[in-house]
Amino acid sequence: MEEQDVIKGLAALAQPLRLQVFRALVVVGEQGLTPGAMNDALGVPPATLSFHLKELVSAGLVTQERASRHLIYRANFERMNAVLGYLTQNCCQGAACAVDATAASCGC
Repeated sequence: MEEQDVIKGLAALAQPLRLQVFRALVVVGEQGLTPGAMNDALGVPPATLSFHLKELVSAGLVTQERASRHLIYRANFERMNAVLGYLTQNCCQGAACAVDATAASCGC
């Protein structure tokens, strides 16, 4: 994945409503959501939601599919995993660096 693609993806998620929308799409998985369902769940005006969905689609983190008269939005898990992979690609120069839960909770 190219650095500019990662920057675009992270920039798209660096807005509270877009992050909420993306997380909602991740939760429902391949089923996806219509804008109407997202409006009901998030309580945002349709024009506002449309603007933010456009940004997520432009960043490649969300896909849009027409099903009859409805638009279905889905999280693009391949792209999400590519961004995460880019961020962790050279983690700790290959050494184990994950902190276990007990060490993290005690501040060790």
